[in-house]
Amino acid sequence: MEKMPITADGLKKLKAELLYLQKTEKPNNIKAIATARAHGDLSENAEYHAAKEKQGFIAAKINELETAIGQADVIDVNEGPTDRVVFGRTILLYDLRTDKEITYQLVGPYESDPENGRISIKSPLGMGLIGREIGDEVKIKTPRGVQEFEVLEIK
Repeated sequence: MEKMPITADGLKKLKAELLYLQKTEKPNNIKAIATARAHGDLSENAEYHAAKEKQGFIAAKINELETAIGQADVIDVNEGPTDRVVFGRTILLYDLRTDKEITYQLVGPYESDPENGRISIKSPLGMGLIGREIGDEVKIKTPRGVQEFEVLEIK
């Protein structure tokens, strides 16, 4: 099983989500199935079918989270070099094409949230930034085409 890097906060959030699904969502879903079942004919019971479908989604998400937690390799983001891009670092980039600055933190795949400035080290951009230093210009092939950045700052 391949280990996946994750921050301590990221692992804490995964565990909290798993606990919520196991202790709240799953029991509520079981009650919903029982209530729908009590309404009679299951073949035409939309509530029952919806609850059973939700049960499948909950079970899949629980399985996904258990796998993610089992693969987690917690990395202290305060350790390691600060002169180059590594896991956990926040990087200020200058987009050479759009003439704008953008900030990203490199995180593991399970805590990636690009809209909030957190990109996976497994993403094309994340992989292209690993090992770079301040002043480096980087060309990265992404699904949106080739993007060019300059590394301005590493925190």
